[in-house]
Amino acid sequence: MKKKYIDANIFIQGILRNDNNSKNVILKIANKEFIGVTSVLSWDEITFIVKKFLGKGLAEIEGKKFFSLPNFIFVDAKKDIIIKAQKLFEEYNLMPRDAIHAATAIYLNIDEMISEDIDFDKIKELKRINPVNV
Repeated sequence: MKKKYIDANIFIQGILRNDNNSKNVILKIANKEFIGVTSVLSWDEITFIVKKFLGKGLAEIEGKKFFSLPNFIFVDAKKDIIIKAQKLFEEYNLMPRDAIHAATAIYLNIDEMISEDIDFDKIKELKRINPVNV
């Protein structure tokens, strides 16, 4: 089954904006249309942003839900990935966390990333897919 990397903004937009396109991505993964892959560091982004905008209580709930999502692979942020992230950070002028997400996908030989973030469009090793097109 095809694996696609899921950027943290997919989870965040589904929660903050109640975005149906983002929710549809998660639903397709749950229904085994493809396997979702993301860094464990997505948890940090999700809980940080949800806490900031919607409060600690909801951040706790969403943080607990994250690791129980079906048909997901959660990847540890190991040194080899961070070293690749450093190279991507330098080459493409990415934000550090974006570099980690891209490096994680590339490290796992995943060539498609679902994200709203157009900064990923400049990375030649990845094809960014907007959640509207999933």
